[in-house]
Formats: sequence, C-alpha cells, structure tokens
Amino acid sequence: MGRELPRTAAPGGFRRRLRALWREIVKFGAVGGAGLLVNFAAFNVLLHMGVRPGRAGVAATALAIAFNYLGFRYFTYRDRDRGHRTREMSLFLAFSAVGLVIENGVLFLATYGMGWDTPLENNVFKFVGVGVATLFRFWSYRTWVFRALPEPRERPSRVHPQGRTTERVGRP
Repeated sequence: MGRELPRTAAPGGFRRRLRALWREIVKFGAVGGAGLLVNFAAFNVLLHMGVRPGRAGVAATALAIAFNYLGFRYFTYRDRDRGHRTREMSLFLAFSAVGLVIENGVLFLATYGMGWDTPLENNVFKFVGVGVATLFRFWSYRTWVFRALPEPRERPSRVHPQGRTTERVGRP
C-alpha cells in the first residue's frame, strides 16, 4: 500500500512546549507579583520608620526571597526534581543573592550615586531594579535551581492487541 515516513517529532511538540513555557511564565509571574507586594510593602514600611533606602531595600528583598522560595517550590515548580533539596536551596540562595545585588544596585546607584532620594524616586528605582533582577532570576531558577525532570522516552515493548509497539517510561 503506502509507504510510511518515519516521524522525527511528536505532532504538536513545539506548541506543547510553548504552552508549558507560557504556563511557567504565568505561575512565575503570580508568585513574583505576590513577592513584589511583600517587597514593596516591607520597603515602604521601613522607609516610613526612618530606615535608609539601601538598608530598607536589602531587608525587603531578603523577606521577599524567603516568601518567593515557598511559592516557587510549592506552586510554580512543584513538578520539578525534589531529590536534591540542599543543592536546590543553596543554588536558590546564591542566585537570589545575585538578584539582590542587581535589584538593590540600581537603587544604591540612584540614591547614593545620583542623589535621587525622595520616597517616589526610591520606589521608582527599586521597581526598575526588581525588573532587571527578575529577568536574571527567571533564567537562573528555571535553568539551575528547579531543574526539569527528564522527558519520558519510548522503549520497545511487546505488541499489544491494539497494535501498540511502544510504552512510555520515565515520569508519568
């Protein structure tokens, strides 16, 4: 009859990966948005109490990092590898520290380097720093911290009455 061509990729594989990435971005954004609220609430309370912007920024970011870890581990990346929790937390803290430096570096530069030190300017530059640091955090967390489990692969199996000749192995 007809000759069948070998299939090199599952149909819709690209669209499936794109939808999964979109869901991940939305979940990351939801946790990050809640963390942003925690960050700015703490930052402004500390500013109101008379704490200098640099110290207030670092303290607020540290609080948001703790909040975000819980959200990322138990919501955004709950389906990711959980086998190496110490490694995961160490990497999360290391990359979060880099994000803290990026985020508050912008604030420090504007406040202490440029002299922009009103509450509005502090909040604007804190927000800009959060934006830049968020790009770094998204990339580093998904690449190094909350690593994806390997994709299921197919292996030969016995022939079933329905004509299937392969079965999936790996994660369900």
